Amino acid sequence: MQNELTGSSCSNSDPFALQVLGSSMEPEFPDGCVIVIDPAGVIEDGAYVFAKHNDEYIFRRLAIRNGEYWLVAENPAFEDLPIPGIEAIYGRIVQRAGKRRKDRKHYT
Repeated sequence: MQNELTGSSCSNSDPFALQVLGSSMEPEFPDGCVIVIDPAGVIEDGAYVFAKHNDEYIFRRLAIRNGEYWLVAENPAFEDLPIPGIEAIYGRIVQRAGKRRKDRKHYT
C-alpha cells in the first residue's frame, strides 16, 4: 500500500521527513530545513502540525480558539488559516533536523 503523504510504502503511522519550503515558519524553521513528522503524535494546542488546508498540505502551529482550529504561521506576514478540526491534521512535528548538532531541536 502506498502512503498518500510520502509516496512511499511506509506505514501511515511511521514518522517521515519533509523539507520546509518558504518563509512562513521563520525564524524557528528556516526555508530548506528538514522536519520530522510523527503521524501518531499527540495533537494539542500550540503543537507544530502537518495539516491539509484547501486540498494542500501545510506546516504550521495549531491554535485552538473557542473550539475552532487554526493554523498559525510563525512569520506575522502570513495570515491564520482555519481548518475544520483535528481530522485535517496528519501529524505532529517532533524534530527539526540539521547538519550540525546545534541546529537540531525536538518538539515533543
